[in-house]
Amino acid sequence: MTHAPSRRALTILAASLLLAASAPALAHGPTRQKVTEKVVIEAPAETVWAVVKNFDALKDWHPAVAESPADKGNTEGSVRTLKLKGGGTMIEALENYDGAQKKYSYRAKDGGALPVTNYTSTLSVVADGGKSVVEWRGAFYRGYPNNNPPPEQNDEAALKAITGVYRSGLDNLKKLIESK
Repeated sequence: MTHAPSRRALTILAASLLLAASAPALAHGPTRQKVTEKVVIEAPAETVWAVVKNFDALKDWHPAVAESPADKGNTEGSVRTLKLKGGGTMIEALENYDGAQKKYSYRAKDGGALPVTNYTSTLSVVADGGKSVVEWRGAFYRGYPNNNPPPEQNDEAALKAITGVYRSGLDNLKKLIESK
């Protein structure tokens, strides 16, 4: 003889399943953030690439960077140490370099002067007729990995910081190249 489950047992089972399914929604922690900024420059891609292509050249076009030496140039694994004009340092490693595609990717060793962790970024130059489109994109987590981050290390602070870095660099790059 088979016994049908009791109404009480079904109710407990349903409640347990609902609770288990909602557990991920109750979890709270950092979410990977992404920023993509672009600028159109009135110059051929080769001209723009000549300015940005060297991993150690950030100091030449980014207004916040005082020094950007790279220990192995454009060789994958090269490490550059950024010294910022307002104080602060960041250490970044070149992960991928493709001169033919006019792009390179790098990873920060830590957030350094920025309120981020696990930061990766790609800088690319694409021809668009006689113009160039420079894209700088990154992915990262906020600086404070646990729940309830302080305001200076939350998602909004991380997004604002990276967007500011990209915008100021791209705007200055456009100004430098177009004023020649």
